[in-house]
Amino acid sequence: MTTDSQAPVPFVDLGLQHRRIADEVSAAITAVTDSCAFVLGPPVDAFERQFAEYCGVRHCIGVGNGTDALELVLRASGVGPGDEVIVPANTFVATAEAVVRAGATLALADCGEDYLLDPVAVARAITPRTRAVFAVHLYGQLAPMKALRDVCGDDVLLLEDAAQSQGATQDSRRAGAFGLAAGTSFYPGKNLGAYGDAGAVMTDSDDVAHAVRQLRNHGGVRKYEHTLIGTNSRLDGIQAAVLSIKLARLDAWNAERVAAAARYDELLAGVDGVVRPTVAAGNEHVWHLYVVRVAHRDAVAAALQAAGIGAGVHYPAPVHLLPAFAGLGLGDAGAFPVAERLAGEILSLPMFPGITAGQQERVVAALRAALS
Repeated sequence: MTTDSQAPVPFVDLGLQHRRIADEVSAAITAVTDSCAFVLGPPVDAFERQFAEYCGVRHCIGVGNGTDALELVLRASGVGPGDEVIVPANTFVATAEAVVRAGATLALADCGEDYLLDPVAVARAITPRTRAVFAVHLYGQLAPMKALRDVCGDDVLLLEDAAQSQGATQDSRRAGAFGLAAGTSFYPGKNLGAYGDAGAVMTDSDDVAHAVRQLRNHGGVRKYEHTLIGTNSRLDGIQAAVLSIKLARLDAWNAERVAAAARYDELLAGVDGVVRPTVAAGNEHVWHLYVVRVAHRDAVAAALQAAGIGAGVHYPAPVHLLPAFAGLGLGDAGAFPVAERLAGEILSLPMFPGITAGQQERVVAALRAALS
C-alpha cells in the first residue's frame, strides 16, 4: 500500500481544480450548447467585460490562444516588417515566434538574477530600428515596468506578455495595464486556465482593440466585410464560459499559491545548495511557477522524477540557442550570459492551488536527498 508520504506529487493538479467547480462548469457548458453560442457570442462578450474590469483596462478581446494574442498585439500596434522588437532571451518560444510571425525583426536582451528583463540590457539593445519592447512577466511577477518605460521613452512601444501573470500586480496595478497592449494565454495550466487553448489581448487603446477585433475574425467585425488581412483566432463560447467561472475564483486560488510559496520558502531556508526565488519591490507575485536554482540541475531533476516528484524546467535553452531561430543573427553562445547561466540552474517545483503541506514537505525532502 502507498502511504501519503510515498505518493507521487504532480507538477500541477488540474483535476483537483476541476473537481471544485465541476457542477458549475457542467451547467455552463450546457447553457452554451443549448444556445449554440459556440464561437464568439454572449459568453465571450461577458468574459471580455469581466476580464477587462479585473485587469483595469478598457478592452479585453478574446482570441484562440496566447501565441496569437502576442502576434495580434504587434500587428494591431502597427509593428511589422522593418521594425525591431526586443524580447527577453529567457522567455517561452511563443514570445519570439509572435515577432517573427508578425514580420518584424527579432532582437534579444538579457535578464537579471531575478529572471526578469533587465532594463540596462534593453537600453543597450535599442537601435534606430527598434519599434517595440515585449516585457515578459515571467513565472508570476511583473517585469520592471517603470524602468522599462523610462528606457522606451516616447519612441519605442512598451508591450506586455502577461501569459504567466493573471492577477499579479505592480504598485497595485494589474498585469496587462501598463503597456500599449498586452497578450495573455489561458492555456489550461495557467493561473487562469481554460479547458483547451484560449487567449486574450488587453488594452486601453480603442484603435488597438478595434484592430484586434478585426484581425482575429478574418479582418472584419461583420460577416463578409474584410477590411484587413486577418486570421481565424476567435475565442469560443465554451472556453469563455469556463473562464468566467474560474475568474471569480482567481484571487482565492492565487492566494493559495502565495501561501504555498511562503511554505516552500520556510522549508527550503535551511537547505544548502538551493537559491530561492525573490520578489521584486512593488510586485505582488502570483507564483505561476516556483523556480529555484541548483547546481547539477539535470541530475537533480532526474532524481526528483525518479522519486515521484513532478519537477520541470522553464526554460532549458535561451531563445538564441534554439534551432528554430538559427540564422537570424541573434547571437552565439555567450551573447546573453545571465540567461544562459540561469538556464542551466533553474528548476520548477510543483505548484498549484490546493497543494498540501504534506506534498510540499515530500518535495523538499526529495530535493534535499537529490542534493546530498
